[in-house]
Amino acid sequence: MLTQVRRIPLPAVLRQEPQFRLLFGSQVLSILGDRVTAVALPFAVLASGGGVADVALVSAAQFLPFVVLALPAGVWADRWDRKTILIASDLVRLVCQLVAATLLLGGGASIPALVAIAAVYGAADAFFAPAFSGLLPSTVSPVNLQPANALRGLSFSFGSVAGPIVAGVLIAVMGGPGWALLFDALTFAVSIALLLPLRPRLVQQALHEEDPTATTDHFLTSLVQGWREVRSRPWVTGFLGSLSVYHLAVLPAIFVIGPVLMERELDGARSWAVIVTCFGVGAVLGDILFLRWRPRYAMRVASLLLVGASCQAAFIGSGLGTWAIGGLEVLAGICVTGAFTLWETSLGEHIPDQALSRVSSYDYLASNGSIPLGNLLAGAASAAYGLHSTLVGMTVIGVGVSLAVAALPAVRNLPRATAEPTAAVPQT
Repeated sequence: MLTQVRRIPLPAVLRQEPQFRLLFGSQVLSILGDRVTAVALPFAVLASGGGVADVALVSAAQFLPFVVLALPAGVWADRWDRKTILIASDLVRLVCQLVAATLLLGGGASIPALVAIAAVYGAADAFFAPAFSGLLPSTVSPVNLQPANALRGLSFSFGSVAGPIVAGVLIAVMGGPGWALLFDALTFAVSIALLLPLRPRLVQQALHEEDPTATTDHFLTSLVQGWREVRSRPWVTGFLGSLSVYHLAVLPAIFVIGPVLMERELDGARSWAVIVTCFGVGAVLGDILFLRWRPRYAMRVASLLLVGASCQAAFIGSGLGTWAIGGLEVLAGICVTGAFTLWETSLGEHIPDQALSRVSSYDYLASNGSIPLGNLLAGAASAAYGLHSTLVGMTVIGVGVSLAVAALPAVRNLPRATAEPTAAVPQT
C-alpha cells in the first residue's frame, strides 16, 4: 500500500504571481552564493599570501564602490530598464567570480588581482540593489507586496544560516576557497537564466500625479528629483534617520564588540555561533509571521520593531549565559526582519514607481554608509570606556532615537495603500 505524501503548500504570493516566482527564484541561490563568498573571501586572501591588513583592503575594495555609486545607481535604475540592469549586474559578478576562482584554483591569485576583482564586483553590486527594489513591486499585485518582501527577507535569513555551512564544506572538503567562489559564479548563472524570461508590468502613473520619472538629460536634476521625493515625506526622512542610527550605533555590537565579549566572558567562537544562529532562527520566524500578518499601520509597527531591534547591544552585554542571550536574539531577529519588511513594503506602496529606485538608493546609502564609521567609533569607545559601558551607550542612543521616530505623527499614522494606485499593462 502506497503512502500518500502530503505536499507543503506554497505561500500565496508564489502561487498567484508567476513573474515574482521568477524574480524570487533568481535570488534565492544568488543570495546563498553571496553568503558563501562572504565567508570564503578572507580565506582566499590568506591563501594568496595576504595577512589581516590585506583582508581589510580587499573588503574595503568591495564595499567602497557601493557607497560611491549607490545614489547614481538609483538614478539610472529609474531611467533605464531595471531588468536589464539586474542581468548586467549578475553577468559582471559572474565573470568576476569565475576569474577569481580560476586564479585561486590555478595558484595564480595575488592580492592586487583580488583587490581589482573585488572593486569591479562591488561596483556591479551597487547597481543591483536599487534596481531590484524598484522592480519588485511591478511583479506582484498590491495585496501581495508585503508577502513578497517577507519572502525576500526569508531568503536572506536562509542564506545567513546556510551560507557559512556551505562555505565550510566547499573550503574544507573540496580543497580551498576557489571552489566557493566558483559556486557563487554558478548561482549568478542560474539567476540570469531565470531573469531572462521575466516580464514585469509597465506601471503608469495616474494623470493627476506629478510624474517624477528620471527622464531629464541632466543627471544632477534627476538626483535632486529623487531627494525631493524623500524630503517631501516626513515618514521617509524620519525612518531613514533611525535606520542610519541603528547601523551606526547598534550594529557594531554585532560586528565588533560581540565576538570580543564572547571570547573574554563566555565560550568564544562556540558561544558566538549559537547566538548568531539564534538570531537567524528569529529572522526566519519573523519572515513567516509577516507572510500572513498585514498590520493596518505598517510604519507604526515597523518603528516599534526597530525599538526592539535596537536593544541588541543590551542583549549582547547583558551578562547572561550563551543560551539566554541566544533566546533574546531570537526576539531581535523577529524585530529586525519585521521592521525591514514593513519599511520596504511601505516604500513600494507609497513611492511612485518612477522614483522608487532613487528613494531606495538613499536607504541603502544611509544604512550601509553608516557601518564603517560605526565600527570605528565602537572600537574607539570600547578602548576608552570598556565593552559593557559602550554597549550601554549604544542601547541608549539606538532606543532613544527609535522611540523618537516612532512618536512622529507622520510615521505613526501612515495608512496602508488600500487601493491599487496605478494602472499596469504587461511588458512586451
